[in-house]
Amino acid sequence: MAVDESRRTLLSYWWVLPVAGTAGAFAYMANYARRVTLDKHAPGPPNFQPGPRQAVAKLSELQGPYSFREFQYRKTPCLLMELPQPTPTGVTVGGRHFAAYSRLCTHLGCQVNPIADTELLALSYNYRAEHPMLGCPCHYSVFDPQRQGQSVFGKALFPLARVQLRAEGDTLYAHGLEPDPRTGQG
Repeated sequence: MAVDESRRTLLSYWWVLPVAGTAGAFAYMANYARRVTLDKHAPGPPNFQPGPRQAVAKLSELQGPYSFREFQYRKTPCLLMELPQPTPTGVTVGGRHFAAYSRLCTHLGCQVNPIADTELLALSYNYRAEHPMLGCPCHYSVFDPQRQGQSVFGKALFPLARVQLRAEGDTLYAHGLEPDPRTGQG
């Protein structure tokens, strides 16, 4: 029985398929790892869209670094946090530092939550941090409130939209909001 020589040649190169598939899978994983850790956009200069003046919280409602208060501003869920150090777009009152961010994740718009327990952050989000962060429970993106809401890990590439704050007496007010980086609308 004669074997067709072209069929024998084809079978001798059959090993190329699994090798190419494996190489492609590793290339995809390396690209994904690069994207979720290195391709993050840093927060730029503030781009606040002016809005109505709205009381957010009394200073007495926040009890120290990383304490927070949720609020809505122009139909956007937001989060006010007291931070241990000032941020360029935050506000400082009597030696205390505050910043506010939209809670809409810049990946798909799920609501981010404050995560105070850094061990929970490491176990659930696969990200080690020295201080509390903001985490998206949908696809596990992590945002650093101390770095102006910058995305530091996960699928989100853009920082959270920032809220413009002002202090008047013992009350913090929202005065503006940056556009959502995903849509450009605020």
